[in-house]
Amino acid sequence: MRIGIEEARHLAVRGLRGLGLPDQDAARVAEHLLDCELRGLGYAGLARVLSIAERFADRPYQGRPIAVVSETPVSARIDGGDNVGYLVAHEATRVAIGKAGASGIAIVGANNTWYTGMLSFYAEMAASADLAVMIASNATPWVAPAGGTEPRFGTNPICFGFPGEAGPAIWDIGISDIIHAQAVMARRLGQALPEGTAFDAEGRPTTDPVAALGGAFAAWGGHRGSGLGIVVQILGMMAGSPAMPDHLTDFGFLIIAFRPDLLGPLDLFKGKVSAYADLIRATRPVEGGPVVRMPFDRSAALRAACLAEGSIEIPDPVLDAVRALAGPPAGGFQSKCDGDLVMERYLVQGR
Repeated sequence: MRIGIEEARHLAVRGLRGLGLPDQDAARVAEHLLDCELRGLGYAGLARVLSIAERFADRPYQGRPIAVVSETPVSARIDGGDNVGYLVAHEATRVAIGKAGASGIAIVGANNTWYTGMLSFYAEMAASADLAVMIASNATPWVAPAGGTEPRFGTNPICFGFPGEAGPAIWDIGISDIIHAQAVMARRLGQALPEGTAFDAEGRPTTDPVAALGGAFAAWGGHRGSGLGIVVQILGMMAGSPAMPDHLTDFGFLIIAFRPDLLGPLDLFKGKVSAYADLIRATRPVEGGPVVRMPFDRSAALRAACLAEGSIEIPDPVLDAVRALAGPPAGGFQSKCDGDLVMERYLVQGR
């Protein structure tokens, strides 16, 4: 079903408030989930309200504060207080942006969190402040290393972002053929997984999402994706997570942000980034194939199209479940976070 963007936002906020999140936190998480919907990543959008509810049913929301436990002018360690990662990673990114802006470079690690979401969301925040970033987040072991059938690391996204004259260059990738959210969404909708993407608990290939969630996902790219997954797991450990985080708990999030002008003029660098992006897009495609894109081009185009249309498509079972969780609107509730939210800039400016 297609619903309006603002209706979807308010629905997500009501659902999250109903789970116990304060207004400001619910609005911030909703912005992230809505951005996923706008970019065509519905499995990480409003459906995540249901996943958060399931996690709280298993491990109730505590409402503990997010706290900086140690810091220097160029670093910080953050205890996420078992808050959802959309909030913890946002705070870690905000701290990294401030420190890198002042000192030129910053590294911030956060643990005691879960569901950190799209790392590209945070890369956009940094790029809008003219910073380059490397971001990594480990997770509950759901993915088998190359040649294996037992989970040893998370779906473990890693992301790089660079400011550009005509917009940022961002690459954000998970290291498994499918991610946990896709398997959960397939379970909700009664759909099969693609062949060759998962194993059941006995190590047999499966397309059943329930069996896969009790088994392991396959790493993409064989030993290449497997090696990257191991690296991200270790980076999360550097941020404070255990080697093998329990189910949806104590993920590690690490962000390194730095000013490109440490090595040369910022405007020159941003111009080169955008010029190079144009060269990539101008590459001759294979015969009969689509045009060549930069990473993030697809997401940006889908977001722009949805914003122009003013609506998004959400599967009926997901929409019905979120509406049931959220309850009826109370007088057209609206909530705004502070002005650094990425989605707020897009909605206001129409970018």
